[in-house]
Amino acid sequence: MRGMARDRYSKGAGPSQRQLRVGELIRRRLSEVLARGEVHDPELNRMSITVGEVRATPDLRVVTAFVLPLGGRDAEGALDALRRNRGELRRIVAKGLSLKFAPELRFALDETFDRMDETRRLLSQENVRRDLDRADDDER
Repeated sequence: MRGMARDRYSKGAGPSQRQLRVGELIRRRLSEVLARGEVHDPELNRMSITVGEVRATPDLRVVTAFVLPLGGRDAEGALDALRRNRGELRRIVAKGLSLKFAPELRFALDETFDRMDETRRLLSQENVRRDLDRADDDER
């Protein structure tokens, strides 16, 4: 049975409740650590970084934190600082959680806001608004 569940999730059925729960716990803890400036790196502590989401692998050994610096400025610099301090962040985050293993931390830019902006831009185009209005009229 255990092997069947693993196969089901690896084929794109989505994350398990456990993955989601651990991801959210790590997201909250990582956000606290960054907000409090608990890392011994003045450059990282000067940045205001939002942790939008954390995704865990099925075995919970690796997590990817999707981050964005305030205003989106110097995103690559923020990623570099986070990656440079990955070991210390891993230790501090794991210390605040009761997990069997301290997961490896990986960082990626959170592009959610960019996609939302692009969606708004597309929906505001005259031809798209016209098509949406037509679809609303057809539903009535």
